[in-house]
Amino acid sequence: MANRKRGGIPALLTGLRLITETPITRPLIKKLAEEVENDGRKTTVALEALRLIAEPNANSCLIARFYSKILRLVFKVVVLYFHGEEEEVVKAIKDPAVRRGLALVLEGLALYGVTVPQKLPAPFLIVWNFTNACNLKCKHCYQKASLPLPTELSLEEKLNTIEQLDRAGVAAVAFSGGEPTIHPHFPIVLKAASDAGMYTALATNGLALADPSFAEKLKKLGLRYVEVSIDSADPDKHDQFRGVKGAWEKAVRGLRNAVELGFSTAMATTITRLNLDEIDDILDLAEEIGVQRVVFFNFIPVGRGEDIVKLDLTPEEREELLKKIYLENQKRDLEIFSTAPQFARVSCILSSGRQIAPTHFYVKGDPIISSLAEYIGGCGAGRIYAALQPNGDVTPCVFIPSVIVGNITKRSFSSIWSESEVFKALRDRGKLKDNCGTCPYKYVCGGCRARALAYTGDILGPDPGCILNTTKLRINTVPKPLVVG
Repeated sequence: MANRKRGGIPALLTGLRLITETPITRPLIKKLAEEVENDGRKTTVALEALRLIAEPNANSCLIARFYSKILRLVFKVVVLYFHGEEEEVVKAIKDPAVRRGLALVLEGLALYGVTVPQKLPAPFLIVWNFTNACNLKCKHCYQKASLPLPTELSLEEKLNTIEQLDRAGVAAVAFSGGEPTIHPHFPIVLKAASDAGMYTALATNGLALADPSFAEKLKKLGLRYVEVSIDSADPDKHDQFRGVKGAWEKAVRGLRNAVELGFSTAMATTITRLNLDEIDDILDLAEEIGVQRVVFFNFIPVGRGEDIVKLDLTPEEREELLKKIYLENQKRDLEIFSTAPQFARVSCILSSGRQIAPTHFYVKGDPIISSLAEYIGGCGAGRIYAALQPNGDVTPCVFIPSVIVGNITKRSFSSIWSESEVFKALRDRGKLKDNCGTCPYKYVCGGCRARALAYTGDILGPDPGCILNTTKLRINTVPKPLVVG
């Protein structure tokens, strides 16, 4: 059992974390975060060295060539030591988006050493609320989406945003909204992000994808991941929650088209008291459609969600839901997880520490993942991901629109990411307050910062959705927009 093969990338990340702290490797690894230039394009030693591992005959500078040889040897040794799949690593590094993510880890280790949670020079993921325009009227919409805002970025500004995210080293961009598919700029900006080597994802209501030719167009433009929101297995309940009759039928058809076209696919479901009794039916529907994963979203009382706060789960209801998700993961051929960071604690307890969900994802049967959990786990807001609003405002999370840490048209994204005092606080779990601050699981969970802000008015406050938190559920007056550096 101890020698069974494990995922190559988890084994690699675990090994890198360990060897980084040795006296021999510390001076050597510092160079990986330095900037170099290749064919007139600025990049880092880490990213260029990884490119040379994937493309050994490519032209590059001497320092990148040297580090590509060092990294190739290190990767081989640590993956073998932790019984990882070496072929998986070789294949993964050929993917530009994976290289970008791995480069961020290497650069984070070079700049900061091993930290808990791990600090990074840029986020793995940007969730971009591409527009405020939407063709649905969802009861829980955090964006209060309806019509486009007059302050939304121009096409030129959007393309400049992609350039900034590229220079910063961001690995993935998820387009959300509003509804990005109905905006004429979306295909153009999608292609720009894909061409830059970033992993491209779409969070959508699925209506536009009901047209198979449109879905195929997005595939050709470089879209890789499709997540369609379906909030009930009952068409009428979904349509009522989403505000438009016939939405369920088109959403399901759109998701089927995405599956047939070979996208990486997910069904996204926001859990409230309206659909808490439908978990089995929702999972059955997902299996019938053929998606790879189901994401059960935490309800956050922001935007229009403030009006239906009574539909939020109690801590006891959420705890039972997370336990069920864990157990369904054992039975079904689906990846099932929750954006509630408490899912990490629940999976850890129910598996006696053998399984854990580091960052809103779940890996079945790979105990090595647990060794990474405290380094990458829990709420990722301002830490491994950030949000971008339609007008260029940067916030810690799409569910925290009131905390504006900068605007990408006025300051570079890199400077906002590295200098924001709010982001710095979110990266320090020692600053969490009350039960979240003293919880033994704070490094694998840390509580949902959006729920903490919505319910307590403090982004570092306790998450009242957790069974370990005795804070009484209540909704404060919505905080006024906070503009901070």
